[in-house]
Amino acid sequence: MEIGNKAPEFLGLDENGNEIHLSDFKGKKLVLYFYPKDSTAGCTQEACNLRDNYERFLAKGYAVVGVSVQDAKSHLKFKAKNNLPFPLIADTDMKLNEAFGVWGEKSMYGRKYMGTFRTTFIINEEGVVEQIFGPKQIKVKDHANQILGAE
Repeated sequence: MEIGNKAPEFLGLDENGNEIHLSDFKGKKLVLYFYPKDSTAGCTQEACNLRDNYERFLAKGYAVVGVSVQDAKSHLKFKAKNNLPFPLIADTDMKLNEAFGVWGEKSMYGRKYMGTFRTTFIINEEGVVEQIFGPKQIKVKDHANQILGAE
C-alpha cells in the first residue's frame, strides 16, 4: 500500500466480531495503525498514547482503528486492561496485514520470524492513503503528536 492508493472496503472483524468497513468512516480521516502484539511494552505505549489523545483525534475529524494478528479474545483483554476507546481488528488470517504490506520477515537477537511491521496509515475522507508512518519513524510514546502535528 502506498500514498495515493485506495484502501480496501472491508477491513476486518473487531474484538466483538463486528465487521469494520472503510465506509463506516465516511467523512472522517482514518488512523489505521498496525502493531505487532497485544500487551507488549511498545504496543501498549502506542495504544495508550493514542487513547490519551483520542478526544483530540475526534475533535479534528479522525477515527482510530488498531490492527494486529491476535484474536478477538486477546484484543478484548488488551482493550479492557488499557481502557482503549477505539476498535481493534483481529487480523488472524493476516489478510489486512498483507494487503497493506506490513507482514514480513523480522529479526530479533539474530532469530528470524514472520510478524507485523509497526506502521500507521492515514486514510483521507475519500478512502485514499494520504500518509504513512513506517516502523523506523513511529515514536510509540508520542505517536499522536506525530500524526496530528503532520496535518
